[in-house]
Amino acid sequence: MGRRDKTKFEKWFSLSRHKRRTGAKELSSLIATDFKSQRKQIIPGDGVIYTHGSSNDVSKHFEALREEFVGQSELCYTHAKIIVLIRRDFEIDNHFKLFEQLWLEEKEHLLKNLNIRWLIAATDTFADYSDNDAIKSLSIACVCLLNTVKLQESERFLTNADQCKDDKEKQSRLDNEERFALFDGTSVFKFGTDDTLRNMRWRIDKAAKLNVAGEILLEIFKRLQKFDTVYKRTKDRHARNKTGWW
Repeated sequence: MGRRDKTKFEKWFSLSRHKRRTGAKELSSLIATDFKSQRKQIIPGDGVIYTHGSSNDVSKHFEALREEFVGQSELCYTHAKIIVLIRRDFEIDNHFKLFEQLWLEEKEHLLKNLNIRWLIAATDTFADYSDNDAIKSLSIACVCLLNTVKLQESERFLTNADQCKDDKEKQSRLDNEERFALFDGTSVFKFGTDDTLRNMRWRIDKAAKLNVAGEILLEIFKRLQKFDTVYKRTKDRHARNKTGWW
């Protein structure tokens, strides 16, 4: 049994949470809701600086957060600020309604311009606060997909696995239909021809028609084919057009 999340009662009496809410009221009133005009407002700066951790002081957190969105629209920054206020337990109902309104009105812009970090922050928020079970479920699917790839790529980084080369003898055995067990009935993916990811993509395409979380899931899946991840490396090894998934 893993450690449990704190109850709402326990969270309410958390001193650190009270500190993190201090100042949120003033900053909340500064969140503009003219979403359409914010699309055209680009945040100036010399370069992107990603935040790592966050200050108890909300205003300082917002200042640091702004540096993440240099060169992007004010709308993407507004999306992040709303999530910060929700995470700090400040007027959650009001801010989640604003969050839902933002996604309803500006979904195309957010899907295109948010990086994976903030797409996942959005699905975390949907998973925690949405009343729609389908949205909650697909949001968790997004998080599971990204965290699985993140773990795999992090282990690859830690073990210097990027310096390893393909074993041609093993690839030949896979090509000859030899089956290798991995764990619990799961076998090795057949690089080059396997149809598993094509079939998964078809199912994700269907899920994307259900709701916004499904659309985020599809967007994250497509992005994983572009960057140096296990998905792109598998794509680069693929040789059968009929079973392509991108």
